[in-house]
Amino acid sequence: MKTKLIPLFIAALFILMSCNDSEGEYRDFLVAKPVTMSLDEFNASVTVMPPKSLEQSGKIYAYQNFIFVNEKFKGIHVIDNTVPEQPQKIGFINIPGNVDISVKGDFLYADSVNDLLVLDISQMADITLVKRLENVLNDNVIWPADAEIFEYDQYDPSTEVLLGWEVVTETRLVEDYNDNVVFMAEAAADVATGQGGSLARFKIVDDFLYAVDSHYINIFNISDLDNPRDLEDVFAGFDIETIFHYEDKLFLGSMRGMYIYDISSPSSPVAVSEFQHGTACDPVVVQGNYAYVTLRGGNGCGATESGLFIVDLADISQPTLAVSYPMDQPYGLGVRDNAIYVCDGASGLKVYDQSDIMNLEQVQHFSDQTAFDVIPLEDKLLMVGEGVVHQYVYEGLQIRWISSTDLR
Repeated sequence: MKTKLIPLFIAALFILMSCNDSEGEYRDFLVAKPVTMSLDEFNASVTVMPPKSLEQSGKIYAYQNFIFVNEKFKGIHVIDNTVPEQPQKIGFINIPGNVDISVKGDFLYADSVNDLLVLDISQMADITLVKRLENVLNDNVIWPADAEIFEYDQYDPSTEVLLGWEVVTETRLVEDYNDNVVFMAEAAADVATGQGGSLARFKIVDDFLYAVDSHYINIFNISDLDNPRDLEDVFAGFDIETIFHYEDKLFLGSMRGMYIYDISSPSSPVAVSEFQHGTACDPVVVQGNYAYVTLRGGNGCGATESGLFIVDLADISQPTLAVSYPMDQPYGLGVRDNAIYVCDGASGLKVYDQSDIMNLEQVQHFSDQTAFDVIPLEDKLLMVGEGVVHQYVYEGLQIRWISSTDLR
């Protein structure tokens, strides 16, 4: 277990609400309830199971002929995509507290709360856990930004592991709520690697795995694939949500802006610059001299407006906003050649021609498909929505749907 000073920055947020003086007034609140597991069960929890129904879709990852779909805090659904027109659900890897994965050379790296797991997936019918690095990932429990009340008293850290939070709507007495303080944490080159979407927090670059939490870049040397070495972490900022790699840079998306780090020396990322945009949920992808950022307002993200922001990186030391376009509720995005793919939540998948970034042209809109994140592969596009993985083939700037795999 690594020892260091971790900035907690616990902010006491007094939520002031306008209400009348009538005694016994109630209203609906968003209440975060802890998702827990006993310590004994957690330590023996990684198992491979037959395919099961997905309840809450997470991130998507592609490796060779397989697609992995995370189910938040629960594990990974595995799809055999050898025939993209007819994908086959083949199993579920039970990993409590899992949110992100990366793969290199048939070894899958996954988070399990604060632990890093290494699984051998060379035989999909016989996946095995080969290594668990305990307590190497910090601040790794995702705090729901939209929650108004956190029920800490339902969690006993001496006997339980906190996997995450489930947000539900409950009617509570306003007077009791106003009297309480709500605390939130501000809180080798020839070996095949996989590809994640823009919402990923794990990224493999050559012999290194970078895993971001809300404050740090956690760095692991994976030159020995089944025996990662935990290196010194780098403090990177606040409210970090995503990581993207382009050339010799890491681009970190946060609720406050975009942080750029140079990894010319892979074990020691160095801050280059940052682009601040206020407060909003923020994934980022990069191509050429531009970074493409979707900002999603509402839902506790801070901002009230949502949009696609294109940032000029011609001077990497001073990123500047080139242009922005309004969106409804965008999540992930991807770029390939002259096309931009924006997952605009319930408004669907939108495809733009970016030949002229100052005048983006929408060339397609899949309005009937809820869109969460995309992976533009070389020969096809993968998109995950509400428990469904859609696949498309490229036809110039446009894409053509070929299959959907419902995991629900």
